[in-house]
Amino acid sequence: MKPGARRLRTRDGVTHTFDPGSFALELILSGGPPPWDRYEQLETPDDAAAWLAESYLAAELPFAAEDVRISKAELARLKEFRTMLWHVVPGLIADAKEVPGIAARQLTSADREYLNATVGETPRPELDENGAIRWQTPITTRQVLGAAAQDLVEIIGSGRVSRLRMCEGGNCALMFYDTSRPGNRRWCSMQRCGNRHKVGNYRTRHTD
Repeated sequence: MKPGARRLRTRDGVTHTFDPGSFALELILSGGPPPWDRYEQLETPDDAAAWLAESYLAAELPFAAEDVRISKAELARLKEFRTMLWHVVPGLIADAKEVPGIAARQLTSADREYLNATVGETPRPELDENGAIRWQTPITTRQVLGAAAQDLVEIIGSGRVSRLRMCEGGNCALMFYDTSRPGNRRWCSMQRCGNRHKVGNYRTRHTD
């Protein structure tokens, strides 16, 4: 499974692969404010380092958990940024459903200033002794936040914000950036909500 694609498990124990299409949106999957804190995956700095090593940051150049430097205070800042995403991203999505426990909002001047201030350092590439490219380590929390903020700023500012989606499944609030060429992705995963839709249509046709 490629970095950034996550194997998720529903309450009934069914697993499916979900690709959020963007590092910023991938951060939302790691947990969130109540009631989404029940999905928290970043309990400790070590948890966060391991999670990041499987994220979109590792899609181009892989790195290990031990290559990430993050303290408890920095983990709190990462979660603060994630909370902002929970409130702002639904407000950027056309026809987004209401997310339980989340007060979605349009991008405010405070949000814009916060994003702009967070954009800064990002992980830096370098050449190793064999001339191969790798990330300069340690990868810092400031660089992680810079990469996430830059990701969202580029989506919003480039006009690609129209590619932000919320799964059309009736009880699904998973959000993603549509990277498909035609831009017509509707589901978090065809294994889950896409398949449920197909089954529902099939039953409706045969009932009729």
